[in-house]
Amino acid sequence: MQAIVKTEARPGAEIQRVAVPEIGPRDVLVRVKAASVCGTDLHIYRWDRWSERRIHPPLVFGHEFCGEVESVGAEVTTARAGDFVSAEMHVACGRCFQCRTGQRHICQNVRIIGIDMDGCFAEFVKIPESNIWKIDPAIPVDYAAVLDPLGNAVHTVLAGEIAGLSVAVTGCGPIGLFAIAVAKACGAGPIFASEPHPYRMKLAEKMGASVVIDSPGTDPAAEVLARTEGVGADVVLEMSGNPQAIRQAFQMLRRGGRISLLGIPSKPLELDLANDVIFKGAVVQGINGRRVFETWYKMQALLKSGALDLAPLITDRMPMSDFARGVELLLSGNASKVLLYPDGVPGAAGR
Repeated sequence: MQAIVKTEARPGAEIQRVAVPEIGPRDVLVRVKAASVCGTDLHIYRWDRWSERRIHPPLVFGHEFCGEVESVGAEVTTARAGDFVSAEMHVACGRCFQCRTGQRHICQNVRIIGIDMDGCFAEFVKIPESNIWKIDPAIPVDYAAVLDPLGNAVHTVLAGEIAGLSVAVTGCGPIGLFAIAVAKACGAGPIFASEPHPYRMKLAEKMGASVVIDSPGTDPAAEVLARTEGVGADVVLEMSGNPQAIRQAFQMLRRGGRISLLGIPSKPLELDLANDVIFKGAVVQGINGRRVFETWYKMQALLKSGALDLAPLITDRMPMSDFARGVELLLSGNASKVLLYPDGVPGAAGR
């Protein structure tokens, strides 16, 4: 089969012919219909410090996809050939304290498909039966291919009360933009969004932000406070991982409010804990991945309801062989979600 392979410990990746994965008795082989390029894939492609520590070439990478079941192992009972599926790509151990107490999403020994084992930038991908998610046929292929990052947004937004509350989103990459759409669909408002890139600012407006703040030109915290009569936002969703944005996120949070942190800083940073957390009585949450499978049920319900219009975020569709072009588009900042099709024929939204 054709696959995108990180062949060596250096920048770049190659299209290669590799063997179709062999499945075990409890595995499912999925024929990939569409895959989406994630920020993590950009790190692997560029071969940064994180990749040097985590990735062990050769590796077929990619972890956002949808497809149809091609075949199943002898002991598989919940999936069959032809099923329309995606997958939770965090493979939990099932044995640690977190797994045994309903917290598989923060498993101590988690392995991630597309990072720690071969992923979905290929014609076929092998998935454990326990990680397969059957997709309602009413959900379009293009939406089904981005369930992984959408799930991050759904988890972050719904980690606390949201309906009828003011929300600020710092960082309008794909997950931040998804979060705007989810917050709006769940009855939040007004929704403030801060972002430095003009292209993403326009997308934030399309996704339903009430106010989009040009973060280099305006102090986002001061702007949110001014627009809330000095109170601050009820909920702040930090999606950037940028140290300055994180500090501003805490500053724009109201006393007694909730801040949910998904963005990952590249190094430790300093916060004013006394004024921005302790004296505020702030609720601070670290968000990692998706709650398995609670988030998936909520996400599918939102999509089936028609409340989420994700079309503006799917900016480019191309054959998987054009992967390098898709990466360059994303690195330029002038794309949001790039979908890759192994069959080389990008389809319109729909199945």
